[in-house]
Amino acid sequence: MSYTNTSPKLLDQVRDRIRTETQYAQWIKRFILFHGTRHPQEMRGTETEAFLTHLAVVGKVSASTQN
Repeated sequence: MSYTNTSPKLLDQVRDRIRTETQYAQWIKRFILFHGTRHPQEMRGTETEAFLTHLAVVGKVSASTQN
């Protein structure tokens, strides 16, 4: 019987998940620092728009990164 597993191995899945979560944490930290260490619960859409505009204009971050 031939068994082929096409899904990523468990440890590869864990590494990908950790990498993704680490990146999210870094973006959240950047967002908080950009707004003077205010808590995100205190902010609304205008702060998010300001951060994204800053990324696009000053950081020259791609649209896919902003999304």
